[in-house]
Amino acid sequence: MMRAAAAMASLAACVALIVTASACDQGGSKSPKANYGECPISGHRGEFHLSPLTAGALTVKTTLPAPGWWNGGDTPASIKSGYEYCMAANIAYRSGLDRVKVENAPFPEVVSGKTKDFDLALAQITITPERSKVAEFSPPYLSSTLGVLIRDGEKIDGSNIRDVRIGVAEGTTGEEFVKNRLKPNKPVTSYPNDPDMVTALEKGRIDAVVHDTTILLAYPQKREGRVRLVGQYRTDQGYGALYPKGSANRKELDRVIKQLIDDGTLTKLSAVYLGAAFGQDPAKIPYFTVEQGS
Repeated sequence: MMRAAAAMASLAACVALIVTASACDQGGSKSPKANYGECPISGHRGEFHLSPLTAGALTVKTTLPAPGWWNGGDTPASIKSGYEYCMAANIAYRSGLDRVKVENAPFPEVVSGKTKDFDLALAQITITPERSKVAEFSPPYLSSTLGVLIRDGEKIDGSNIRDVRIGVAEGTTGEEFVKNRLKPNKPVTSYPNDPDMVTALEKGRIDAVVHDTTILLAYPQKREGRVRLVGQYRTDQGYGALYPKGSANRKELDRVIKQLIDDGTLTKLSAVYLGAAFGQDPAKIPYFTVEQGS
């Protein structure tokens, strides 16, 4: 499992890599019709063998927008790069597929286990026992913590966060953590998407957001200093690719993802795409603890 701090290393070198690596591989050649957006592609084309939902394509569910992870906008056609998109592109390439077919869906739907019309889902999904009952997961590809985002100028920390209005993303581990472990004294508001939640924070409808640190890190520079990340909670959990229950491709996809982890591909993608989105070293963000009695 990678650590976010390690992923920030060698950013400059990896930016150079993205320019040179996208046009070649380490032992094969790209198909004339292949389309992987702006992603750097490496490895051997067709080394792995999948039975994809759509011939020639890897169908991936996600939740847009997700800057850093899926760069473009809030429509599948706009996505050209990003950590998870380029992770999917490398999976497709190494499996002999020519493109990534992106499908946008609300996060609760992605993790519900109720849909099977995709090959895998990549949406910063934390692996949990509850989700594993309705879907299947890859090995973890990135560790996760829960960050605390507040308006700039406010004084909120681990000692008084239970006394403020907290916003969470619907259907996430952050929502579960706040309601079941943090147990604030004021009502918790759940939001269907991240931009609406952060806008509510800026407008003063809530006082703090608790959500994945790797997602919230992008907002202080996106919102021009109007919000800041003041702390994070350890979860000892990681992100995994989600497969439909009983997926015939699970073992082969696990092998591809493990190879991407072991050969450093995901570390390079993290440095290029998440490093640019973060704007700060997550290792230097203070860790909060849940106060006794909460």
